[in-house]
This record gives sequence, C-alpha cells and structure tokens, in this order.
Amino acid sequence: MNIQPLADRVLIKPAPAEEKTVGGIIIPDTAKEKPLQGAVLAVGKGTKDEEMVLKEGDQVLYGKYSGTEVELDGEKFLIMRQSDVLAVIK
Repeated sequence: MNIQPLADRVLIKPAPAEEKTVGGIIIPDTAKEKPLQGAVLAVGKGTKDEEMVLKEGDQVLYGKYSGTEVELDGEKFLIMRQSDVLAVIK
C-alpha cells in the first residue's frame, strides 16, 4: 500500500455496494447507497491525546458522510479520523 495515514487517521476500503435490481431494472452506480462499512487497511500512529484503538484488518462501521474519498490505481478508499468510526464489527 502506498498510503500511510498520519496521526489519528485510518485508511478504509469500503465494502462494495450491493447489486440491486427493481423489477428487472438494474440500479446504476450513481443511484446506489454508499456502503457504511469497510475494512481498515492502514492506521496512523495516533496522537499524544488519542491512542490508536483500530488496527489493520478491522471491519468497521462509519457515518454516511465520514471521511475523504481518494482514488489510487482505479480503486476508491476513504481516509478518516479514528473518531469518525462508529463501531468495530466482531
């Protein structure tokens, strides 16, 4: 991975959006709901006030408008603060 988050930020690979059809009509990508879960690919070192609780490989839930979307080699990722992550899926 060529991206290393800084401080209390994490890099997340969003789960793929579910393929849905309505009465035989395929919903285009632009109308699909954004996934609200994903996998943590990389974590920063934390800050003096906030230690990193998340680790690589964690499956997490995050808010609908959380993070900044970045694209690398045609894949989309999210970079967000650890505090924007709502929960870890066990």
